[in-house]
Amino acid sequence: MSTLEQVLASSDFVSLHVPLTTETRHLISTPELATMPRHSILVNTTRGQVVDQRALYKALVDRVIAGAALDVTEVEPIPLDDPLLGLQNIIILPHIGSATIRSRANMADLAVRNLLTGLRGDTMPACANPEAIQNRAADRQ
Repeated sequence: MSTLEQVLASSDFVSLHVPLTTETRHLISTPELATMPRHSILVNTTRGQVVDQRALYKALVDRVIAGAALDVTEVEPIPLDDPLLGLQNIIILPHIGSATIRSRANMADLAVRNLLTGLRGDTMPACANPEAIQNRAADRQ
């Protein structure tokens, strides 16, 4: 198994896919960026706080890495005066990485299935808090 440092040092592209936890907050900061090859690109589509944006800005300005692509930022929406917005070697999207036609259609289908199933009183296929439904059912009895 490779360490984070080994993966960063040997990757042309680093695409982040981790949950935001106390362990992953600023998972990518100055030391990690310095480990990456100068030609590498950092991609963050997970959570904005996983990347230390101040460290990323400095790394991009100093050409420690070649570029970055962010679908998420530490603060959303990104403030209009954020210095990252003035750089040429970064792409920043307004948290719309999942906004494909297929993805949005699937999201709408799931919402409808959840609604219809919930109205029937059945278990929804994608329920974020099933304990709330169990508690509500227990309250009715």
